Formats: sequence, C-alpha cells, structure tokens
Amino acid sequence: MTRRRMVKIDDELCNGCGLCVIPCAEGAIEIMDGKARVLREELCDGAGFCLGVCPTGSLSVEEREAVPFDEAAVAEHRPEGTPVYMVQTCFQCGANEETAVLLPCRKAGQSLWVCTACLPVLIHG
Repeated sequence: MTRRRMVKIDDELCNGCGLCVIPCAEGAIEIMDGKARVLREELCDGAGFCLGVCPTGSLSVEEREAVPFDEAAVAEHRPEGTPVYMVQTCFQCGANEETAVLLPCRKAGQSLWVCTACLPVLIHG
C-alpha cells in the first residue's frame, strides 16, 4: 500500500449515467448494479479526467492509502488495440477530438466537451 491520489465515487450522488467511463483510458471505472465503480484500485491513475463529465458531482479525487497504480495491470485489462474511448465532440461547433483539442466543461447542469477554438467565445462572450 502507498499513499496516492484515487478517484472516489459518492454512491448517493451517482445516477449511473456512465459518462465517467468514457474518459477513463485505463478502464478503471465501470457501471455495476446501476452505479459507477472503480473496478480495481491498481487501474486508477488518479488523474481525474472523469470528474469534469459527471453531471451529478459524484466524483472526486482523494489522497489515501491504496495499492500502487500498475501500468502492467492496465495493459492486461486493456490489451493493445482495444478501444479505450468514444470520440467526443465540441458542443458548440461539432469538432471532434481527432481534429481538435477538447476540454470538459459544464453548462446549465450538463457535462459537455468544448474545443479550444470555441473556448474563448465561452469565456469572453
């Protein structure tokens, strides 16, 4: 065990939508029994890319005792060639992440993606 950052999921807030599964390239999060769950601690790198897409705010990153992150376990869990994500699109212009850099954002209670070209318009109007 080592002290490190891990994703924490609040069962009471989680609605089981599955949006957090998509940005987790390691495949650490899955929907089980209608709720998001960290499948195995060694798969979670604690980066928190899942946080920005959660519509209920049920995800956070905490520092705690956990087994170390294990890249070999991730490679075994997600063999090479296995799709690790679904292509996301900018909610403003429709650009996808294969042609633009996208960032997670929230608007009117929705978790969305915005490209860096559209971001200044959102910030400055």
